[in-house]
Amino acid sequence: MSQVAVVTDTTHYAPRALLQAHDIHEVSLYVNLGDRHERESDMPDFTAFYNQLRQLDQLPTTSQPSIGDFLEVYEPLAAQGRDIVSVHIAGGISGTVESARQAAAEISTTYPGRRVEVIDSRTACGGIGLCALAGAAAASSGADVDAVAQRVNDATDAMKIWFAVDTLEFLKRGGRIGTAQAWLGGALKIKPILTINREITPVERVRTSGRAFERMVDYLKARHEDGADGWVVQHIQAHEQAAKLVERGREIYGTEPVFVSEIGPVIGTHVGPGLLGAGGLPRALLAELGV
Repeated sequence: MSQVAVVTDTTHYAPRALLQAHDIHEVSLYVNLGDRHERESDMPDFTAFYNQLRQLDQLPTTSQPSIGDFLEVYEPLAAQGRDIVSVHIAGGISGTVESARQAAAEISTTYPGRRVEVIDSRTACGGIGLCALAGAAAASSGADVDAVAQRVNDATDAMKIWFAVDTLEFLKRGGRIGTAQAWLGGALKIKPILTINREITPVERVRTSGRAFERMVDYLKARHEDGADGWVVQHIQAHEQAAKLVERGREIYGTEPVFVSEIGPVIGTHVGPGLLGAGGLPRALLAELGV
């Protein structure tokens, strides 16, 4: 067991088995639908959720973990004598990282010898997953809390991710549209390509799903040219498109993706079915440190 534990939140959407294999701990966000207040971590069947989402007149709401939720994860780790590096969804679109900071302050009082370094990933989804994996790689090599936090910060700086959505309607209805607000109106009929850099940020508009797919391929090529060879593909109810994008990615990189996965309800509520995303960072950031 490493002396530093890595914690993240459920909006990473990397395969759970992958995170468990790297000793990465998780705090869940919530989906609220009517009288139901459900942890995302207890919702493994995304298909049922998205089938329901398509039929709802009023979108579900989502909420961040409480301080208590974080303490449920932090306290056992601190009691084991471990320091913690906790990396979370961009603070510009969720209050999750602020809850983590408040919980970290409580840990420093309850366990005076322990440190909790909370990092705003400035991204979401696969970006967070890769950043957490980078931290876990450093931790597994015996790095201290400062070195693990530095590795995560290096990963957040190197990380780039893009996603194409079918429509801005879900972002508009959910109030998470960020600077893409300028694209509302007639732009609801086009295929927006967005990124997350502290908040949801527009990149470009294309007219067809086919063109959006080719632009995602172009972004993978750009990441390859930049030396960012640790790549991921994610989607929402777009299994065939994701599989095709993985095929193109293999041609570009000559390697397998770090992971391929479906984005879950907390983010999916705000972007809607049909999303296709890709991005990455240098694979060297996922390697153990020579300490």
